Amino acid sequence: MTSSFVQANEKYAANFSKPDGSGFKNYMIIACCDPRIDPESQLGIKSGEAVIIRNAGGSAIDALRSIIVPQHAIGVTGEIAVFHHTDCGMTKVTTPAMREMLKKANPDRQDVAATVDGMEFYEICDVEQSVRADVDFLAENALILRGTRICGWVYDVETGRIEKIVERVA
Repeated sequence: MTSSFVQANEKYAANFSKPDGSGFKNYMIIACCDPRIDPESQLGIKSGEAVIIRNAGGSAIDALRSIIVPQHAIGVTGEIAVFHHTDCGMTKVTTPAMREMLKKANPDRQDVAATVDGMEFYEICDVEQSVRADVDFLAENALILRGTRICGWVYDVETGRIEKIVERVA
């Protein structure tokens, strides 16, 4: 695997030109880390046009630190788009099940048990409702810049289409 990274990077670097930032569109996208999700291709975004934050389930709660740093320290003040998707792995697990799975994988490790007992995995029971909840979380969070437009979307992995679910302003 490492050698394929090096080979791919050598090919990339051979044609590399440093981005000048002029194409930046001043918005952020929060998306799932599922390898079927490719925000750049699926939304027509070129490299350097947006801040893209990815985590399991596309959780806004999990992404909060990665949202407030660009907003407050770098000046990314535009829209935040929350994208969840159909057939997400986070619809197939629960926080208690993940905790138990990790404890079983690490028997006799009290440090692991203590760590996972303090973790939330932000499972998704209803994809549209999870989008609404994430948009509400951001819109009502005092750390998000007032006036920020926040939109919530669902991407359908079967059709490749997106559907806007909700929009709010912080």
